[in-house]
Amino acid sequence: MQNPYQVIKHSIAGGIASGQWQAGDVLPSEHALCRQFSVSRMTVNRAMRELARDRLIHRVPGKGSFVAEPMAQSALVEIRSIADEIGARGGVHRSAVLTLELATAPGAIAAALLAERVYHSVILHFENEQPLQLEDRFVAPAAAPGYLDQDFTRITPSEFLMRVAPLAEVEHTVQAIAASADIATLLDLNDGAPSLVVYRRTWSAGRPVSTATLYHPGARFRLSGRFQQRKEAVLF
Repeated sequence: MQNPYQVIKHSIAGGIASGQWQAGDVLPSEHALCRQFSVSRMTVNRAMRELARDRLIHRVPGKGSFVAEPMAQSALVEIRSIADEIGARGGVHRSAVLTLELATAPGAIAAALLAERVYHSVILHFENEQPLQLEDRFVAPAAAPGYLDQDFTRITPSEFLMRVAPLAEVEHTVQAIAASADIATLLDLNDGAPSLVVYRRTWSAGRPVSTATLYHPGARFRLSGRFQQRKEAVLF
């Protein structure tokens, strides 16, 4: 048998999932929920706290509780174009190309890509006109000829690279950082707000292809991953 606060929590979560309440809708007051479920204010408050913790709602002191905007999500264990990810959840993708050039590689990038001159692109991706990802990418010219000729407002770098240099290996590192002033401005964040950063390196046919630093607004983005362990494998 469910605890009363769980009944309330699941009822509201179910209403959000079914579309009874849409993003931005105000939810019934705690007093109204107390009467509806015949429970104490403490019980209702616990249910609302957990819904807020799960980011299904957000609470505004003095105004009430509101259905939260759905959080964008990307897969961590696979490479997909961000345009495809946004389209899969019903959103509209747009990108702005901030930099597209042949550049001298910084030392660490030159070592990673085995090239002193590299292609460099900086692209801001939007979902429904809200900035979602700042992509700062370096590409080995030998692996992706024609990179600088692409219109990256019509195709994403990931789509192009997967076409010309089929992915064989990928490395991800994830870090939460406080956004710098420049990053915060581009992602429409307050200075110092949390940013979720993915550092990605890719290889094709045994040679390095690209390194990318992907910045995301921490409060509006999450990563997920799922894998199946082979039976014969041993975990240490």
